[in-house]
Amino acid sequence: MKYNQKNNLPHDVLKGKQLAMIFAKSSTRTRVSFEVGINQLGGQALFLSQNDLQLGRGESIEDTAKVLSRYVDGIMIRTFKQSDVEELAKHSDVPVINGLTDFSHPCQILADLMTIREYLTVLEGKTVAWVGDGNNVCNSLIVGAATCGMKIRVATPVGYEPDPSAVERVGDALRLTNDPKEAVTGADVVFTDVWTSMGQEGEAKERLEIFAPYQVNDELMSLAKPEAMVQHCLPAHKGEEISESVFNAHAGEIYDEAENRMHVQKAIMAMLMKSGEQVGVKPFALEKTA
Repeated sequence: MKYNQKNNLPHDVLKGKQLAMIFAKSSTRTRVSFEVGINQLGGQALFLSQNDLQLGRGESIEDTAKVLSRYVDGIMIRTFKQSDVEELAKHSDVPVINGLTDFSHPCQILADLMTIREYLTVLEGKTVAWVGDGNNVCNSLIVGAATCGMKIRVATPVGYEPDPSAVERVGDALRLTNDPKEAVTGADVVFTDVWTSMGQEGEAKERLEIFAPYQVNDELMSLAKPEAMVQHCLPAHKGEEISESVFNAHAGEIYDEAENRMHVQKAIMAMLMKSGEQVGVKPFALEKTA
């Protein structure tokens, strides 16, 4: 998908297809990347905030799924509860894509893995370090990295560890610690995210104090491999979870990560929503990709 776009090659494999995008949480990258992405694939997107749907007035997820399935070819939902996504998928006759929940953010991690492979050529055997809150992005990184044969080290304050269900899925590939230095030492890639996610604003002051020792700064990065990457799903609060100097030094990698959200999501939509003779896009091996 990225090759085709950069080289102006046709890849309108979803011509005439419609994607419903349900947003209970605000978004920059998720909305723009999905909407622009399906437009580039020849389809159309319909933005639906919670206020635009009867969901906000008590209609059941089951009824919403069954009705939308008769109008559109796919549904993307960005919401709070993981169970809402699973309930929507259970009753939908069209593919449902998880655009983010409080538990997971799989589309983000697919973009992260794509970016790492672009820079480091391979994924298997590499070590990634997560520093900060064991949140939804961390949960998905644990599963995604382990699935690709990577080792994961996660450093969080006590009480802010990742979800046990993610931890239990990956076995020995994961090491949990409360020491960011232990996690980052010798790492190929260092991840961080905001300390206060949407819905946690009331905890912001407390979290600033608790997470202060977990800033990704020059001192911490000196323990990683000299060529180590930094990934941040954005938005970034520079001076909090990541220092201005580290962000600026790795801005190219971070903005590539953000761009790759669109390319990955185009691939997801094409895989899930194309049919019949629309299977026309062939994969290309980039020069620095194994």
